Amino acid sequence: MEYSPPPLFKQGAPARVKVTVFACISIALLMLDARLQALAALRTGAGTILYPFQMAALMPRDAIALGGSYFSSLAALQKEVRDLKGAEVASAQAVQQARLLLAENAHLRKLMGARANIPVKSIMGEILYDARDPSTRRVVLDRGTREGIELGLPVIDNAGVVGQITRVFPFTSEVTLLTDREQAIPVQVLRNGLRSVAYGRGRSGYLDLRFVAPDADIVVGDVLVTSGMDGIYPAGLAVAKVVQVESSANGAFGRVLCQPLAGIDRNRQLLVLFAQPRQRLPRPPEAVVKQVRRSALKPMAPLKPGAAPPAPAPAPAAQGTTR
Repeated sequence: MEYSPPPLFKQGAPARVKVTVFACISIALLMLDARLQALAALRTGAGTILYPFQMAALMPRDAIALGGSYFSSLAALQKEVRDLKGAEVASAQAVQQARLLLAENAHLRKLMGARANIPVKSIMGEILYDARDPSTRRVVLDRGTREGIELGLPVIDNAGVVGQITRVFPFTSEVTLLTDREQAIPVQVLRNGLRSVAYGRGRSGYLDLRFVAPDADIVVGDVLVTSGMDGIYPAGLAVAKVVQVESSANGAFGRVLCQPLAGIDRNRQLLVLFAQPRQRLPRPPEAVVKQVRRSALKPMAPLKPGAAPPAPAPAPAAQGTTR
């Protein structure tokens, strides 16, 4: 019985014959196309028909490239925005620093002008920090005993009195501001010369004129200056301006509220005024001192009713020395 493969596995002509036939056809088509350009129209038509399929096959590649470009552009833009924000913050800080320096320069110029107009010696100091006690109004300067700072020296700025030195250390000193509750300063009204004493009111930042007569000639807007009666503050320094006057109807003392003119809560540079040397009066002659002592120790005779008191004995004249 003769065996034959099923039709599915029948190969027909041998493979070598097929290769030879297709190779000959290819060579013929190449030669025909090269000589006569007969397949140009066929290639154009095939390219036109296959173009949509080519675009569809390239879509995944284009989508991946576009997505990568989008995310890279987004990251670059975000980095640029961060850089611009950082540059803006740096520019704002530089502008703020420049404004601060301009304000400080203007204040220093005013201080130098005030220093030139004050007849006493002064030294400039800078506020380091506020005192730790929240119930007081005190600041700490960067000047101490090394620069000659002493207790009781007045502290001013270009607008008026700021306070007084109340504690001294080798490198720093503590200034009690005018608005402190324990601080008082003799003042007088610049308009009429009326004298009084201004007391601090603590954290409110104002001053009080206490024990003022109800009919005292003080009105809102009056400027108070130092009277110089205490021997500490030079006379004529600006202190405060009257902002409120309260009169009592029952005849009691009135109340005057004042606002300091100096930049107590604003300026960092201040002037410390050194005290003027006080001139001592010459000592009287020893004979006059003994005569006064004897007169003070001598008992007085009782006065008779209706009699006038005896006139004091004239003191002996001081004997001057002749040259």
